[in-house]
Parts: sequence; structure tokens; C-alpha cells
Amino acid sequence: MEIKRLHVGKRLSEVAIHNHTVYLAGQVADDKTQDINGQMREVLGHIDRLLGEAGSDKTCILSCQIYLSDLANFAGMNEEWDAWVAHGHTPPRATVQAQLADPAWLVEVVVVAAMR
Repeated sequence: MEIKRLHVGKRLSEVAIHNHTVYLAGQVADDKTQDINGQMREVLGHIDRLLGEAGSDKTCILSCQIYLSDLANFAGMNEEWDAWVAHGHTPPRATVQAQLADPAWLVEVVVVAAMR
């Protein structure tokens, strides 16, 4: 089967689609001055946009990994997640503390979804 890539860059593609499955690169906030709530809202917006471009949406998420720079931000991250996630379609999810590539990033989210 063909592999389709969206937003292909020198180092990575933002999206890969194969066998009706959508794989997103780790999504981080562009505005790194925001607190965890702001960064998480921005990241979820990126996910919505990219899934839409790929022919999917948040109701089709198969799995999600969330990386937090500090577990002290867990409650704020969950507040935004709970407001965003499609109720009745909550995916399997893992959340871990990790040292992110840029110290100003508070959260990075990786999603795999089915196509609609």
C-alpha cells in the first residue's frame, strides 16, 4: 500500500497515512510562553487540524501518548483534555514525564487515528 505524507520537512513529516491509519508527529505549542493550559489547547488545535487534513477526526483516535515536562502539570493538561476529547470515544492513552527537546515546551502529544 502507498504511504502518503503531509507537511513533509527536511527532518520529519507532520502526518503519515498508511492502510487507512493516520500517524501524527509529536505536536507541541508554537507559543512557548503559554502555561500548560494554553500549550495543551494549542496542541489539541494542531491535532484537530492535522487529523482533518488527513480525513480523520478526534472520534477516530486509536491511541495517544502525552509527554509532560513536569508531572505537576498533569491536572492542567487533563483539564484541557477533558474539555476537548470526544466523550464516548476516549482513546487508550499514556501520560509520562519526559525531558522535551525544548525546555520551554510543557507538553508534547503523539496521536494515531483511523481514517473516517
